[in-house]
Amino acid sequence: MPTLPFLLIDAFTPTALGGNPCAVVLDTAGLTDAQMQGLAREFNQSETAFVVGSAEAGFGVRFFTPAEEIPLAGHPTIATVTALLHTGRLPLPSTGTSLSLALTEGPVRIDVVAPTMENPQPQVLMTQRRPVFGQVHNPAIIAPLFGLTVEDLVPGALIQTVSTGTPQLMLFVRSHDALRRAGPPESAAYGRYRAGSDFFSPHVFCLGGATPAGHTFARHFGTPPDILEDPVTGSATGGMAAYLWHYGHLEQPHFVAEQGHWLGRPGKVNVQISGPRHAIESVQIGGSGVVVVEGQLTV
Repeated sequence: MPTLPFLLIDAFTPTALGGNPCAVVLDTAGLTDAQMQGLAREFNQSETAFVVGSAEAGFGVRFFTPAEEIPLAGHPTIATVTALLHTGRLPLPSTGTSLSLALTEGPVRIDVVAPTMENPQPQVLMTQRRPVFGQVHNPAIIAPLFGLTVEDLVPGALIQTVSTGTPQLMLFVRSHDALRRAGPPESAAYGRYRAGSDFFSPHVFCLGGATPAGHTFARHFGTPPDILEDPVTGSATGGMAAYLWHYGHLEQPHFVAEQGHWLGRPGKVNVQISGPRHAIESVQIGGSGVVVVEGQLTV
């Protein structure tokens, strides 16, 4: 039976057992879509990354949740590049490096900052898609789906689907207290609403980090068989950044997003927004990854 190398990597953290874990499977050219989906269910992470060859870029990658393939994911991108660096497949000069990473809907730019005294791990920077602002949702319908009231939301803030590669529901709450009370939406009513809407999953967030270093704090929920709560969500952080900048809730286009602390997996995402509020060009997210497990997978 064939064996494939794989790594389990914690992304958006400088230390092991923090951030968001992701299984990265290498040398996957011989796998079928069904095998990739089955392996994603086996690993049971929020996403599993499968590295493939690419004619348009040096490397390509596909992302699978336990339930389905998705076009773009943040923490698996950080994990994938960390795996390529760790295994020597991607050389890292002392000046850093840049590459295109081929995804199912086209390439994304990746920049890698070489380690320094301040940051002993390489910093992986992912430039996401130009943001798309989608459906606006009724607060009176959405808030109760998460165990919240309209009064828990920031006054006047829209509930809107925003995508920088994967469409996410943006739910802006006024305090850490409201964020803590938000619950994974497991009701049949949520399932019906999501099935008729334009978003993949919901991102609930507020201003003010979990630590003094952070500027925002967030929770991200999934729908079984996907995990109920994702520790640190890079794709949704990009959408959140675009939302906050576009609607004037950020003073500066660069900030630190924090997530996962209440799950015992603290994570930090460095965010940089390019372009004016009315015409955002791109959102870049960045962080480091730590290899936790390295092994061989029998298929």
